Amino acid sequence: MSYPKSWENYEQVAVYLLDQFADALGLDRVEGKQILDGGRSGTRWEIDGKGIRSSPDEAIVLVECRRYTTSRQSQERVASLAYRILDTGAQGGIIVSPLGIQAGAAKIAESEKIIPVHLDENSTTTQYVLRFLNNVFVGLTDSITVTDHISVRVIPADESDEGA
Repeated sequence: MSYPKSWENYEQVAVYLLDQFADALGLDRVEGKQILDGGRSGTRWEIDGKGIRSSPDEAIVLVECRRYTTSRQSQERVASLAYRILDTGAQGGIIVSPLGIQAGAAKIAESEKIIPVHLDENSTTTQYVLRFLNNVFVGLTDSITVTDHISVRVIPADESDEGA
């Protein structure tokens, strides 16, 4: 019996979790690995996942998972996803990585509607930290012990601290 490689498992977990939190991404659902036709180039693209939005515009979003543990996603890697988006007629993309993206890659991502998603490298469908669009989702199956403490002061927006 062969077991999935760590990158294959990472892709499966990422697609599963993106589907669970599809609403937060403005999607109806996220499907797994598949082949899409490139309308401009005439080539075929294997994608790690596909997000689907039914309304208002029946759009798709390409999902690329990169479990690189020693470097952030480069400008070239994000640009390759940007071209696949253009070639397939997708409305944007999602790039999933444990370390995030470099500065040049962030410019391309913003320009081409690519959402960077941080997913820890050893995540499972039940134990994970998933971050995107100012959201953090955490899955836990064990208890957490907090050794330090934090104080939080909530100040209503209409309150002024002008004397501080």
